[in-house]
Amino acid sequence: MIASRATSGARPPLFLTLPAFLAGGAMLVPLIYLLVRASNVEWSELALLLWRPATAQLLANTLALVVCVLGLSTLIALPLALLVTRYRIPLPGLFSALFTLPLAIPGYVMAYALIGLSGYYGPLNQFFGLRLPRLEGLTGASLALGLYVFPYLFLNLRTALAALDPALEESARSLGRSRLSTFFSVVLPHLKPAFLSGWLVIALYTVGDYGAIALMRYDVFSSAIYNQYAGAFEVYYAAWLSLMLMALAASFLLLEAWAVRGTRLARSGTGAARPVQRRPLGRMAIPAALFIGLVLLASLGVPFGVILFWLLRAPVDLDWAGIGHSALQTLGIAGPVALIAMAGALPVALLAARHPGRISFLCERLVYLGYTVPALPFALAMAFLSLSALPFLYQSMGLLIATLALHFLALAIGPARARLLQLGPRVEEAARALGCGPMEAFSRVTLPQLARALIAGGLLAFMVAAKELPITLLLSPTGTHTLAMNVFSHTTEGALYDAAPYAALMIVFSGLFIGLVLARPDKNASGESRLND
Repeated sequence: MIASRATSGARPPLFLTLPAFLAGGAMLVPLIYLLVRASNVEWSELALLLWRPATAQLLANTLALVVCVLGLSTLIALPLALLVTRYRIPLPGLFSALFTLPLAIPGYVMAYALIGLSGYYGPLNQFFGLRLPRLEGLTGASLALGLYVFPYLFLNLRTALAALDPALEESARSLGRSRLSTFFSVVLPHLKPAFLSGWLVIALYTVGDYGAIALMRYDVFSSAIYNQYAGAFEVYYAAWLSLMLMALAASFLLLEAWAVRGTRLARSGTGAARPVQRRPLGRMAIPAALFIGLVLLASLGVPFGVILFWLLRAPVDLDWAGIGHSALQTLGIAGPVALIAMAGALPVALLAARHPGRISFLCERLVYLGYTVPALPFALAMAFLSLSALPFLYQSMGLLIATLALHFLALAIGPARARLLQLGPRVEEAARALGCGPMEAFSRVTLPQLARALIAGGLLAFMVAAKELPITLLLSPTGTHTLAMNVFSHTTEGALYDAAPYAALMIVFSGLFIGLVLARPDKNASGESRLND
């Protein structure tokens, strides 16, 4: 139930507006400071920075990677979505879950698996005598990211195909169109919003990724930003590269908004849409089984098999104490991030649900703006800010946790806002009519019913923060070694034995969230949208 007219039109109280404004305004501070830092460059120097051949090459490489990852993801996701929604395959629910599980394997872990597959000591050479060259460059980065992000598009397409009215296809077939012609002229146009939303998420993730791309030795904006700043080469160049990367991400947002504008796909007739009738595979049974097996082997079998291979061959004197310490450090960072995200999401969600208007819209959009900014520019802005204004915070655990919490705050808002809209204000208003004050009515009536949604949002922020790499690499204090940092550093050094246990624990951390979402779809109506986040 949506908020009542009286509640939605009432002026929001200061104790709610102030923290919501602080949460939204905090997103602007590092971004504004990044602009200020970049503006310190003279115009003559700026021309040399921006128009150098290396910058054009970085842009070309970034765009090429986005195109390749989108292409690979589409070639995988579209056939899988058609198979689980339109054809009679055994256990379609199980296969849907399996096609979602690659999200539990971060891109840098997928890159580690692809690198560990080859080489003299790799499993291919040890078992089959196939000594493949090391995967790297555009091909390696596209494979590592494509095999990780294709579930984002699969989830969107599966939902759209399941909701599509079969009467549309039947009408086209009755007019003489073939099954293939009907698919291209009727089905594909109705999948446009699903394609666009999935592609947007994948494109934003690709331009902001660092770990998988760096392991594959491919130069794009994100790797150049990190190298320029971490190596203390040209910090102003790093600032301008960050702004260019943010502009590229913003262009994807605008392009998606333009492409979806004016799209009208709702039913105009009367009656209810019928469920889709699944067809038998027939002659497609063997090709479909081979395709499903290939996808599962590449996206799940390779990373699990390679990690198990290197774990079994790891020396007995592995630093198990160090592995445990790394896991505790990861928990020690992700835990506070989740708590801060929950605390920050509550006033923003309350303002948006109980007092919709310009103020609440502005606060909510500012929070989402912080999430759409790629991780490295966001972290670089926080680093610049701390160096100039708050030097005592530079490379501190407080700065790292605060940056992660700000960046992932948007993830905790969605579940809380959706639950508040379901609850409505009437029960709380009834408690106030019985003599309870505003805070007492909220804490005794609304908060207990909101707790599950807040925990769900906090859990999401926890899982994403646990596997975050770019921000952690750039802002972590000396001596910090999270699971993600250890996977990256050991793989970079070629110590695949040492990276294996950290990669295995990383998959366990990520898999916990995926398992919770898949196991409780009834408790969490927005599970797929949060997976897309």
